[in-house]
Amino acid sequence: MTQTSQTPRTQLRIGPHTVQPPVVLAPMAGITNAPFRTLCREFADGVGWGDGGRPPGEGGSGGRGLFVSEMITTRALVERDAKTMRLIHFDGTEKPRSIQLYGVDPVTVGKAVRMIVDEDLADHIDLNFGCPVPKVTRKGGGSALPYKRHLLRSILREAVTAAGPLPVTMKMRKGIDDDHITYLDAGRIAVEEGVTAIALHGRTAAQHYGGTADWDAIARLKEAVPEIPVLGNGDIWSAADAVRMMRRTGCDGVVVGRGCLGRPWLFGDLAAAFEPGPEPPAPARPTLKEVAAVMRRHAELLAEWLEDEERGVIDFRKHVAWYTKGFSVGSEMRKRLAVTSSLAELDALLAELDLDQEWPPGADGPRGRTSGRNRVVLPDGWLDDPYDRAGVCADAELDTSGG
Repeated sequence: MTQTSQTPRTQLRIGPHTVQPPVVLAPMAGITNAPFRTLCREFADGVGWGDGGRPPGEGGSGGRGLFVSEMITTRALVERDAKTMRLIHFDGTEKPRSIQLYGVDPVTVGKAVRMIVDEDLADHIDLNFGCPVPKVTRKGGGSALPYKRHLLRSILREAVTAAGPLPVTMKMRKGIDDDHITYLDAGRIAVEEGVTAIALHGRTAAQHYGGTADWDAIARLKEAVPEIPVLGNGDIWSAADAVRMMRRTGCDGVVVGRGCLGRPWLFGDLAAAFEPGPEPPAPARPTLKEVAAVMRRHAELLAEWLEDEERGVIDFRKHVAWYTKGFSVGSEMRKRLAVTSSLAELDALLAELDLDQEWPPGADGPRGRTSGRNRVVLPDGWLDDPYDRAGVCADAELDTSGG
């Protein structure tokens, strides 16, 4: 396994795009919409706190990463589903524009990619082969699909061919479970079909988000496919974790998912961590007042994006527990914050908090889904032959984006 004490490389190449620092926001359904991407990019650029930089006393400098859309179903995109068309909207400041697609039918995937190219909808396409959600795997999609090697190859070939000059990357898991590991075979297939980079979540589908991510698998994939960049994903809760992953595995970049829930300023920490120097600087440690200001801005951005204040504030509710984790807020106040329906109501409740609270020790660590080992729901006979050439049934691709 690769391990070094040297400062990790500070930029990543995805086709023609330079990603500096080498950090990617993972697509998360219902989370990584345009407002959340805006927040993360502002912190990466060093202006997220509204005063041109990080909280007083903290180091850091501006920078950018790659901020990927929510997962988009290829069928819904081809059919121009209204919700999907909203999800693929990028504002003029997002460069490169990055879309993640989920598809199980090579023909539909090819149509979706050609649509993106012909209509100039994005600059980068990522393909999802990592989703462990039962409604996806039970039909052979997501993290179940790489087990069918020929189907995986067909989808990648169609996507890369249709993409032309646009880089195509893929995100996957180690496999279905410990007895059905697929990532090394899938990595070689990806290289052979012209995929530009691979991201590996160091868990199987059976693990969902439980246990500890296997960073050694990321190192093994990097050794197996030296021709293209490999990005590591799993258990990155801080900038120090990202640096440690890259030093330990030799991977070319990191993908951050649950670690930024309620912590969009993590991208400021990451930008600072990849500046030249022996060790990452101290992470941001905002007061509750500063956190509350970010919460308010997040809710406002959602209201503007949805063109409906009530819908925007309601959509924001899911973020309340993540933002307030560790602070002395109280269960009753958390409940009240989680049922707000207007910006004025949110303002009034935030004003009731003890906003002078310093960053508490309990604010760090895992957030979001932490479910442990699960039986993976698969189509009947799915594991019988990894090399059969049968496709996936038509309803395996959901008609709406998500997962």
